[in-house]
Amino acid sequence: MSGHSKWANIKHKKARSDEKKGKEFTKLAKDITIAARTGGSGDPESNAKLKLAIQKAKTINMPNENILRAVKKGTGEIEGEAIEEIIYEGYAPGGIAVMLDIATDNRNRTASEIRHLFSKHNGNLGENGCVAWMFRRVGLISISRDKVKIDEEEFMLKVLEAGADDIKEEEDYFEVISTPDVFMEVKEALEGEGFIIEESDVVMLPENTVEINDQEMAAKIIKLVDLLEDHDDVQNVYTNMSIPDEILEKLS
Repeated sequence: MSGHSKWANIKHKKARSDEKKGKEFTKLAKDITIAARTGGSGDPESNAKLKLAIQKAKTINMPNENILRAVKKGTGEIEGEAIEEIIYEGYAPGGIAVMLDIATDNRNRTASEIRHLFSKHNGNLGENGCVAWMFRRVGLISISRDKVKIDEEEFMLKVLEAGADDIKEEEDYFEVISTPDVFMEVKEALEGEGFIIEESDVVMLPENTVEINDQEMAAKIIKLVDLLEDHDDVQNVYTNMSIPDEILEKLS
């Protein structure tokens, strides 16, 4: 999509009310707990996944005591429910591929609720692997072009030297792509060079996108995505939809 970063399509986000901010705290606490448990350490300096989760929590001003409690749940220092990570795959209206990062303490309950959301809104929760082949997990960093004060050739050289695999030029943004395992190193190297990062995360990037030019269809897809994002056990929602700016503006 021209005119702005891919983030509008990769992770559709709405303005967050206080209630939604509370949900974000809960979801990021789960991210921190899982990262501390699976990353082998409660120290963010030696656990890149945990470091990213804590950075994201601080971005939305999560209190330090909440962050520390989530870390201790992950390391087993304090008792907490057993949280399981699952990937769900399915289709939204119009055949749009959907991938969900799930964190749940009750797999059966979550599966039932997510299946209900899909079916109620003209979608379909599919089998493992039904859409995964359409995506790849990458580190994605978005840098506004007007904040890059050096020429593009020098900028691209610095990006590659930082360890990135690729850089894509959008109208207003550069999209820096890396493998997930070096994502934090690339991010910190670019910040060290003084580049201002607008957005950054490890995401499921669609290999190809499907453009939705029908406003009614776009509204149906966004409605389902919003409901999935609001579910307590859904950490992230990714799709391969591409909605033109003019339709997004009408729907917003």
